[in-house]
Amino acid sequence: MDRDRGEIFTDRATRKSLGEMLIEENLITAEQLDKALELQRRQGGKLSEVLVKQGLVKADELAAVLSVQLNVPLIDLKRHQVQPEALRLIPEDMARKHTLIPLDVVGDSLIVVMADPEDIHTIEDIKAQSRMRVEVALGIPSDIEQAINLSYRSSGEIDKQVSQFAPPVEEAAEVTSELIARTPIAQSLDLLIAQAVRDRASDVHLEPQEDRLRIRYRIDGILHDMFSLPLTGRAPLVSRVKILAGMNIAEKRRPQDGQFSIEVEGRDVDIRAATMETACGERVALRILDKSLSLFTLPELGFLADALKKYRAMLNSPFGMILVGGPTGSGKTTTLYASINQLDANERNILTVEDPIEYRFMGINQTQVNPKAGITFASGLRAILRHDPDVILVGEIRDEDTASTAVQAALTGHLVLSSIHANDAVSVLFRLRDLGAEPYLISSTLVGIVAQRMVRRICTHCRAPSQPSIEEQIAYEEEMKEQPTTFYSGAGCNLCANTGYRGRTGLFELLVMSEEIRRMLLSNVSAGDIRAEALKEGMVTMKRDGMLKVKEGITSVSEVLRSVFSIG
Repeated sequence: MDRDRGEIFTDRATRKSLGEMLIEENLITAEQLDKALELQRRQGGKLSEVLVKQGLVKADELAAVLSVQLNVPLIDLKRHQVQPEALRLIPEDMARKHTLIPLDVVGDSLIVVMADPEDIHTIEDIKAQSRMRVEVALGIPSDIEQAINLSYRSSGEIDKQVSQFAPPVEEAAEVTSELIARTPIAQSLDLLIAQAVRDRASDVHLEPQEDRLRIRYRIDGILHDMFSLPLTGRAPLVSRVKILAGMNIAEKRRPQDGQFSIEVEGRDVDIRAATMETACGERVALRILDKSLSLFTLPELGFLADALKKYRAMLNSPFGMILVGGPTGSGKTTTLYASINQLDANERNILTVEDPIEYRFMGINQTQVNPKAGITFASGLRAILRHDPDVILVGEIRDEDTASTAVQAALTGHLVLSSIHANDAVSVLFRLRDLGAEPYLISSTLVGIVAQRMVRRICTHCRAPSQPSIEEQIAYEEEMKEQPTTFYSGAGCNLCANTGYRGRTGLFELLVMSEEIRRMLLSNVSAGDIRAEALKEGMVTMKRDGMLKVKEGITSVSEVLRSVFSIG
């Protein structure tokens, strides 16, 4: 609504106060309002911000009341699509500074969703910037910030930066570190990483093709094409990564890896970088470790109630070995971190040896694997044993030396947690045996095993009942032995970038080492027999765990089949 300053001040003089309206709607009490007003006087800021921050009113409830009070429409940005023609009229820095998003152009008016529709000065600035009439609407601040992150993409700015530094391809291979540091290519890499952080990407791939440099982000475990840059930008971008990660800029044929840190919008982000030669030139993979993200707790990982109870009982063991199995990218490290994060670091001496250290813990001593310095998982573990540990986390058991040392550590009174590559829980037993651990030592030390996969969560903001395919219905019925009640899927919205999925959860298979399973392991029986006994004792397979989450509307059958279809 395009209103002048006089109209707005007139409205202010005649309308009810926000506090009065919240009390009338039974959203807060008079006592709570007095408390919020006192906090506002002491801390400054707006009453609405204090109310939400103190948890007295939910953001959506407050927005509904504000919409009535200010007589402006409330826009649900999860449902409304931001139009490109509107986006081009307002620069990103202006949108972020004032928490607003241009939504659409209707006739000669620009529709703008604002956290503060009464900000007259900003409205005037928007008019001057867009040279259009402005109609304002109200939006929830967190939704506006999310819409900014999803809508303003860095592709145009990256193309602009790359075009300023575009030597011929044959010359690009000869750029030096000094030249790179002075060019816009450094800003291009920063923009790529910043956009990846906003999009919740775990990895960035810079892949040279015959005619372009393809940029892909891995979001919720799935790769998405994001940008396409001219080939002239490949060599300087790769060189910039090498400089930051401490690699040899002149070495182009041998694979290299390193790491560096970068600040993105006030957040510290660690980057693990790796380069490798391909037929079209060097490619780069960047793993993003956003240190501002909080670690998951065990309940947040996706354990079902019974499995969570059993796993917590395993963690309470004073000694022994707990292993987490699964392929690369299945969330093993996340589970291990959540596990040690719940242990008491004040009463216990907890030490880790990792490659790399992805997150830092207060009160826990962490060691980085460094082969050049002679620190491997096995040697680091042996060193840890001389430091009076109670709990030891070994990043991964990948060779005979590490397996043997971990088993001995568990045998001598320590609680050892580690990960291992195996398809399912029973396979972990045989993987350990393949690595040289004797069955009698495995049966004596192993407390339990968690095997896991990751699946995408259906977006809660656009989730709706859906009709499954014949294949999905058959897969569900075969596993659950019942007809499905209701299947859900994500229709696609702004919040999930129209994918229907947002975030991930784990599928778990928990094997507790019972006396019978220990006896069977010593008797050298087959994996099938041990699996049958584990199921008899109540083990829930990953596939069934997934279908139970389908039943609850957490994920879809297609996601479960994609992750665990080959597991019996």
